[in-house]
Amino acid sequence: MELICPLCGETLEKTEKSFRCPNRHSFDIARQGYVHLLPVQSKRSASPGDTREQVASRRRFLEGGFYEPIARAVTQAALDTGARGEILDIGCGEGYYGAYLASRLGCPLTGVDISKEAVRCAAGKYKEHTWLCASAAHLPVKDGSVALLTALFSVTIPGEFHRVLREGGCFLQVLAAPDHLLGLKSVIYDRLTEKPKDSVPQIPGFSLVKTEPIRFSFTVKGEQVQNLLAMTPHVYRIGPQGAARLRETQTLTDTASCVLNLYRRA
Repeated sequence: MELICPLCGETLEKTEKSFRCPNRHSFDIARQGYVHLLPVQSKRSASPGDTREQVASRRRFLEGGFYEPIARAVTQAALDTGARGEILDIGCGEGYYGAYLASRLGCPLTGVDISKEAVRCAAGKYKEHTWLCASAAHLPVKDGSVALLTALFSVTIPGEFHRVLREGGCFLQVLAAPDHLLGLKSVIYDRLTEKPKDSVPQIPGFSLVKTEPIRFSFTVKGEQVQNLLAMTPHVYRIGPQGAARLRETQTLTDTASCVLNLYRRA
C-alpha cells in the first residue's frame, strides 16, 4: 500500500529506519515497528485514543476468544465478495481483527489507529503487517490503493474511505446494535435508556450490498469482567456506584449484538 506524507501529501519512500517524502519530511520507524504519521495539528490531546491500560485490557479480552464470532463473520463476508488485495483496517486497536482477517485472506494489511499505544501493541505482536498511528479523517494513504477497508466499532469517514478505496472496492462496517451488552449496562447504570440508532446508515459514495446481524452470548469471569468494560465507550461514562457494582460482579453472562454492513464503492 502506498503511503503519503501527512504534511504535504507527497509519496513516502521507506528507508531502513524511516519514511521520507521528496520535501524531506521524515518519519521514524519505532523500535516496535509502527510509524507515527499523526501531525501535532491533528491531535485533540497530547495522547489521543486508548491508553496503554485500555489496550492491554482489550488484548486480554479479545485473545480470550469471546468476540471471535465477529471476526469470523467479517472474514466470511470478505471471502464472499472475492476481495483480494490491500486491506486497510480503520481503528485497528491492538490488531486482533485485522490480523485475523488478513491471515485468512492471505492479503497484506495496514492498520490505522489514533492511539500510539494501540499500534505499538499491534506492531509488537503482528510484525508482518504495517501499523500506523494516524487520523482516519486524514488517512496517509494514496488515492485508490485499497481493495478492502474495514471499520469495526470505529468511525466512518465517507469522503476519505471513498478516496482511498479503488473502484469497486469494498467497505466492511460493524456497528453495535441498540441491545448490545445489555447485561453489562444493567450492572453499571441505574436505569437503561433507549436511544435511536441507525444500524444500517446510507453512506455517500457507497452502495449497500448486504447487511446481517451478528448476535451471540458469552460468559466472562474474574478480570475479564473489567476487561469487557474497558472494551467499550462505557468506561468513560461509568459512575462510582456502577463501578462498585461491577467490581463485585465475578461472573457476567451477556449478549453481543451488532450489525455487519457490506458496502461497495460506487
